[in-house]
Amino acid sequence: MRPLIKKSTIISFLSAVLFSSLCFSQAFKIDTGKSSLTVYGTSSLHDWHIVTQSFNGALSFTNLEGCEIEQLQVEIPVETLKSGKKSMDKNTYKALNTNTYPKVSFKLTKVDEVKSLGGNKYEVKAYGDLTIAGTKKNIPLKLEVQINGSTVKLVGEKDIKMTDFNVDPPTALFGTITTGDALTIKFESIFK
Repeated sequence: MRPLIKKSTIISFLSAVLFSSLCFSQAFKIDTGKSSLTVYGTSSLHDWHIVTQSFNGALSFTNLEGCEIEQLQVEIPVETLKSGKKSMDKNTYKALNTNTYPKVSFKLTKVDEVKSLGGNKYEVKAYGDLTIAGTKKNIPLKLEVQINGSTVKLVGEKDIKMTDFNVDPPTALFGTITTGDALTIKFESIFK
């Protein structure tokens, strides 16, 4: 004879599982309309920048109140990066080989330190895999994190070199205009 399981026992069990999963993992998706990423560079002619507001991304915490990040990943379709100059965009896409590698991605691998700045703001020192044009590098990254109810804002910047990712700096006009190797990436990502 099978033992009977009370309906209240099942409800209690399901409630406990649901409550514990809500407490231990809080997930957010990137808000593309309110997020931006800008890449700044130099050339033999003038300084330049390209911008995108097109992202895919997710962020989750094991403990939101303590800013304990469990997972962070962001993907950017390369051809959404726009400078306002078609010829420059075309050279950028060619240098990044977008036919083969259409996305740039970042995936968090480790959080080293979380420092509270007060007022639901934190400084997070972390590492993650940045993949550009098929080359993946594990890079250090410092993030400023602001938690405001159901919204999380990540702000940061990172200096990189194109050649570290096996990208030849683009040229124009038969090589008379050359792009500098160094780039600065600045971002403000809003997750909800």
